[in-house]
Amino acid sequence: MIDFIYELKARNESLFYFGLICLAFALLCLALTKMTSTQVYNISAWIKPLKFAFSTFLFSWAMAWYCYYLPSFNITYYNWVVIVMLGFEIVYIALQAGKGQLSHYNLSTPMYAFLYSMMATAATLVTLYTAYVGYLFFANDFPSLPTYYVWAIRWGIVLFVMFSFEGFVMGSRLTHTIGGPDGGAGIPFLNWSTKFGDPRVAHFIGMHALQVLPILAFYLLKNTKTILLASIVYALLALFTLVQALQGRPLHKKESDQNEVQIK
Repeated sequence: MIDFIYELKARNESLFYFGLICLAFALLCLALTKMTSTQVYNISAWIKPLKFAFSTFLFSWAMAWYCYYLPSFNITYYNWVVIVMLGFEIVYIALQAGKGQLSHYNLSTPMYAFLYSMMATAATLVTLYTAYVGYLFFANDFPSLPTYYVWAIRWGIVLFVMFSFEGFVMGSRLTHTIGGPDGGAGIPFLNWSTKFGDPRVAHFIGMHALQVLPILAFYLLKNTKTILLASIVYALLALFTLVQALQGRPLHKKESDQNEVQIK
């Protein structure tokens, strides 16, 4: 692990430190969930910035690692887009959490509506730039890398981009719950709805293909056909959870809820 950290820092110092800052902030938010009583949607207000900061940490370190392989790629521009855009998102989400107010879907004032649209713009710019990185992985050959590992990176980026844009499903509805109100019963920490459809499940699964598929390829599967099959299965899983959410069905329904349905 120490060798990986030193290598990552050497590959991309900017994203390395940005990711480290995001990780530290996520740990701070975790502490604040225990130290404060402020709530949004019936859970600690600091859970949302915690999740965004930790996810950004994972994304930053993954892309720092992958972009190193690209020939003739100006990483400086990409670094600054990621740092400025995602940094803005995390700061705004945290500021709203501190006030006990929504960051996403908050159109209660012209300023909040503008900042919400800016968050959507920031996420879109990072996703489009990452899609371009994915294109470069398809356009170039990497003879020094195992083929199965290259394909895992390619499909990891493809699924990340697809399910990052799936966020517009929630943005267009101004809600992350389908079939019921936001803020209802949810699984611990992630708070995915246990009563209604929740597109955040597919969003989470699809976007983290960026880390899951290359790790599976590098350490476990080590076969091109197998990693392609795994990528298809993974994509179908993410798609299934999206279809399920759009139908208003939860990923997991509590036993008490199931009994209630049977009684009715």
